[in-house]
Amino acid sequence: MWVVKLGGSLLRTPDLKGWLDAFAQFGDGKVVIVPGGGVFADAVRDAQAKTGIDDATAHQMAVVAMDQYATLMTGLNEDLVMASSVLEIAELCLQNKAIVWKPSEMVLADKDLPMSWDLTSDSLAAWFADKLNAQHLLIVKSISPSHAEKVEVEDLMLEGVVDAYFGMYFTGKPFKTWLVSKNEFININQAITHQSSPMVGVEVVAGSQS
Repeated sequence: MWVVKLGGSLLRTPDLKGWLDAFAQFGDGKVVIVPGGGVFADAVRDAQAKTGIDDATAHQMAVVAMDQYATLMTGLNEDLVMASSVLEIAELCLQNKAIVWKPSEMVLADKDLPMSWDLTSDSLAAWFADKLNAQHLLIVKSISPSHAEKVEVEDLMLEGVVDAYFGMYFTGKPFKTWLVSKNEFININQAITHQSSPMVGVEVVAGSQS
């Protein structure tokens, strides 16, 4: 299984539709899409600045903002359906559906997850990939990754490419992780079909592996 996090910044580009259309054909449990927050999370930041609500409250609102992005994705492609739990995902896989995760139910029920802006959809995608026993995690962002074959997760955190908690939910997990730029959807289908390493992006590794 591939867990694919589509960054909120893709909402401002035509590439979002390209990714959704590419993944919509994988309705047999191969792909589960994790939405970012995008403009919906930006609205939460704006509300916090205006009202002074604490980070824990803003975190809860930001997770619900991911639900809104998930709803938008299913509106852009009618072959995609939303699921809120591991059980629901398993049921939809049997029905040959392509899936977008609606995260608020699972995330807000886990009191061990940090409730701050330092935990973003990047870490939640890694946390979720572990819950699903996924083999692959794809982090799709508007930035272009380096031309190296591998990049250390510590460097990505220091540069702000992924959030400060990402290493905690990435390190020591069985899934392989790649950082991929926004326009690489045209090259991803073969990798998913054959459950092989993608020929795009860079592999994310712990520091000792590179």
